[in-house]
Amino acid sequence: MAEGQARFTPKQWQQLRAWQLVLEQAEGWNGELPVVVHERCWLRLRAVPVAELCRQVPPDTSTEAPELVRYRERLRRGEDPWQAQLLCWEEFGQQACQTAQLTFWQRQDGGGWTLAQYLDLISRYRRQLEQPGPRSLPILLTARGASREPHRLLWLGPSCQPMRHTCA
Repeated sequence: MAEGQARFTPKQWQQLRAWQLVLEQAEGWNGELPVVVHERCWLRLRAVPVAELCRQVPPDTSTEAPELVRYRERLRRGEDPWQAQLLCWEEFGQQACQTAQLTFWQRQDGGGWTLAQYLDLISRYRRQLEQPGPRSLPILLTARGASREPHRLLWLGPSCQPMRHTCA
């Protein structure tokens, strides 16, 4: 198996095949479709309904904080960075802006996954259910605790062989 891909026990492969069968039998997109979460610290697999995924494995939304979004908008419009920051302080308050920046930078140092990656998973999963053809089961490989690596997403094809990961 290629580096970066998950290694599963025979019992785990049996679980994966069962979840793949649920996916193949699904009549269309719904919130009960499984997303497999591979908790590498515990060497455990569990299926999470897609509707529950953001609660079970929350994506990092710090990049989308309104304070930071507004700051980036001001920079794109050509405002001076210091002036943009002062205007954001006036709009949101200095403490709120500093907290948003601190949270953002702390999250950059850790693992996990981003809101963009989460939304990409949902979009890709939904598209494949709305089109005829083979269906791939998403497997989220969680980062090991206290590591700086991100969560990775693999797609298990109908033949139950892992495909390339899609989270960079």
